[in-house]
Amino acid sequence: MSSLKAQRDLKFGIVGATGEVGRTMIEVLEERGYNLPNMRLFSSKRSAGSTLTFNSKKILVEELTEATMKEGFDFLLFSAGKEISKKFAPIAAAYGSTVIDNSSAFRMNHSIPLVVPEINAHILNGYQGIIANPNCSTIQLVLTLNPLHLHYNLKQVIVTTMQAVSGSGYKGINELKSQILDDNFKSNVYPRKIAYNCIPQIGPILKNAFSEEEMKMLDETQKIMNCSCSVDATTVRVPVTYGHSESVYAEFEKEFNLNDVKKILKNTPSIKVWVDYPTALETKGDDLSHIGRLRISHNGKGLLFWNVADNVRVGAATNAVKILEYFIHE
Repeated sequence: MSSLKAQRDLKFGIVGATGEVGRTMIEVLEERGYNLPNMRLFSSKRSAGSTLTFNSKKILVEELTEATMKEGFDFLLFSAGKEISKKFAPIAAAYGSTVIDNSSAFRMNHSIPLVVPEINAHILNGYQGIIANPNCSTIQLVLTLNPLHLHYNLKQVIVTTMQAVSGSGYKGINELKSQILDDNFKSNVYPRKIAYNCIPQIGPILKNAFSEEEMKMLDETQKIMNCSCSVDATTVRVPVTYGHSESVYAEFEKEFNLNDVKKILKNTPSIKVWVDYPTALETKGDDLSHIGRLRISHNGKGLLFWNVADNVRVGAATNAVKILEYFIHE
């Protein structure tokens, strides 16, 4: 299916095309050389009727309806939120579409694959139905941890994230910008003011005192890597537009040394190892998980590092496109 003819014949669509991640999906497909003349774009009634450009061609955005999802697509990329996915993705899948869903709706469903292609694409062999795209903060973390896990058997992870407002879509970006311009602008998206501030809560706080985002990092890491490792996370929203940063401490069952760790990471195509360290500004628009500040803990048991990635690309759009590519090329 990798020929240009196959791409021309694909019945393909993006649901939530006018959102931050949807637009980036279009951008990533264009950058990676896709043709897809039969691409269709779907959104809410509010955004329907607008146009988006793909390969210099304007495409009319259609309203998402049950009827269109029953038409039977080869592939649909969904990025329209959990409730929309719960309603429309099963309909599309029931009518023969392979759905790659960016929401949290299906990630922990045991019968639905949760996929980072560099790690577990093999579970897609012969599969048709809904495929879950993992959480943004999880993807960049497992891209780094998995090659080390294969060598040393990951035992424990302690991670603190510093997550950009684009993780909340346009509304998060707009709230940050508005509060920078107007100190009295009310907080609607976040529980506290985000401008010039850090908020140690992403998602509701659960009964176990962890936030929903923190539990996603535990559950999704274990599922993707097929690992029983413990993952204790503190997730923090910060006044950065693009790029999630993570401070990571990891322990392994087997002994390791820093030189070998660096060699393993440098030989992993999805990772860039820095001599010093990356920052969010330097990784925007990039499809790699960036690593810096590699060092051994004072007790000699743990590996510490700094991990940064473009959350809208690495953590969402690009991973979804890579799942699509697995089917097209395999």
